[in-house]
Parts: sequence; C-alpha cells; structure tokens
Amino acid sequence: MARFTVREIPCKTLINRVQGMPFNWSINPYRGCRHACVYCYARPTHQYLGLDGGEAFEEIIIAKINAPDAARRELGKRSWRRENVVIGTATDPYQQAESRYRLTRGILEAFRDFRNPVSITTKSPMILRDLDLLADLARDVPVTVHFTVTTLDERLWREIEPTTARPRKRLEALRTLRAHGIRAGIFLSPVLPGLTDDAGHLETVVAAAAEYGADFVFSQALRLGPGISEYYLPWLESAHPELAARYRRLYRHSSPPSAYSEGISALVRDLKQRYRLPDRPSAKGPAQEPPARQLRLLG
Repeated sequence: MARFTVREIPCKTLINRVQGMPFNWSINPYRGCRHACVYCYARPTHQYLGLDGGEAFEEIIIAKINAPDAARRELGKRSWRRENVVIGTATDPYQQAESRYRLTRGILEAFRDFRNPVSITTKSPMILRDLDLLADLARDVPVTVHFTVTTLDERLWREIEPTTARPRKRLEALRTLRAHGIRAGIFLSPVLPGLTDDAGHLETVVAAAAEYGADFVFSQALRLGPGISEYYLPWLESAHPELAARYRRLYRHSSPPSAYSEGISALVRDLKQRYRLPDRPSAKGPAQEPPARQLRLLG
C-alpha cells in the first residue's frame, strides 16, 4: 500500500453528542483510518471533508492536534456530568498515526485526571502502551475496551483488514488488560456473508474469546449503506466473484433480511452459552454500527 499522509487540524470541540445509539458521547482523535478494512462503515465520514471514502479514507488521515487540550477543557466544564465517553466510534484511535501523535494517550491522561468513565474500540495492541493510564483509571471508574476480531483465519484477515495487527495479538492484548482489572471483550463484527458467517468460523472466534478471558462477545451482520457498498461490492466481485450473486440477493437494502441477521445472532448466542460467555453486549459501548445520519456526529 502507498504511504499515507497526515493533515493536522485543530478542533473546536472534541466530545460529540450522539443520539439513537447505546452511548451518548463519542471522541475520534483522527478522521480516516490506515487500517483499510474493506467493510469499514465509517468510510462515508470522509465525504463530509470533501474526500472520497476509498483510497483517500485510507491514505489521508486527519489528526486533531489539539485533542488532549480540548478534552481537558470539556471534561473540566461545570456542566459536564462525568458520563461515559466512547473513543474510536468512527476510526481506530490506535491506528498507525497514533505512534507519532500520541493524541489518544493525551486524551486518556485527561480522563485519568478527571476520573471520567471511558470505553475504547480498537483493533490494535498498541493500546498496551497506555496500560498504566487505563489501570489507574479503572481503579476508580468503569473502563471498557472493545477489540474487533472478525476472523482468526490469517489469509482472510490479511485480505479484509490489510494493515491491522494479527487477530491473535489483539487477543493477547485483551488477556493483558483483563489481568490488570480492565473490562475487555470482543466485537465479532461485522459478520461477512459467505466469508465469516459459517458455524465453524464463528465458533473459532467465540472459543478464542473464552480462552483469552473476554468479558463479552458481541456480533452483528454486515451492513452495506451508502458510501460503503460502493467500495465493498467491487472488492468482493474482484476477490470473491462466486459470492456476488448471493450479495445481490441479501443486500437489496442496506441491511440483510432479518431472518439472516437473527440466524447469526442465534448461532453466536448458542456458542456463547457453550463457552460460558455472558449473553449480553458490552456496556456503554458502540454495540451496533451507526445509521448514516449519525456518521457526521461520530466523526
């Protein structure tokens, strides 16, 4: 893949109010994501910046360079009620640019100092760099980390999430967080029809979640809304043309038929029971992909 560029911008506000989701507030230190996941629901957020959701989303990363200061300012307001905030609803806060900019660490330092609850969604074991902050904060307020793990098949992983850390590395990071008293679990999401939706594939992820000590597993079938289908479907037709007809049947709308989604949920629920994992999603976290109208707020 080509090298990516980072555009530095200041933000006027950082903590975004969200409606119609399982959480009320979100933070995204970055816009765009170097992980380049073929299924990413956040690709349309780049369109609000006048950029495309394909290559530009992966190669032009926006860094909110004053994010830590903005976090301190907003957490320190008298009107702020110390509600849970979800970091990483639209792009990964531990994507590659974080190793240089350290915006997520600066934000977490503010959360630690203000003793404010936080949830984080990531695919990166880089989160262990901030283990000291998370463990300190977790002694006083709820802290939850959600690791997205769509597959443990290394060939498929490299195909659909080309620049992410290996799934086993994410599981190892989860185990470390749990050992330090931090609530952590797995987002088995999205489930990709014809690629990751068979019983054996799903069981492999759920079994690994149990093995590594996950607090929860949540699953959801792939959605293909505007700005996502235009990228995902051409990739599918190139990489897996044998599945194209099935997708045309399943995705006459943004979501697959309820019978398909409910079947996936029932299968994962049975697997969680078998492996003695709680049958509930993460608390105060992004337990579903946002509808298109929410993407601007999440970004």
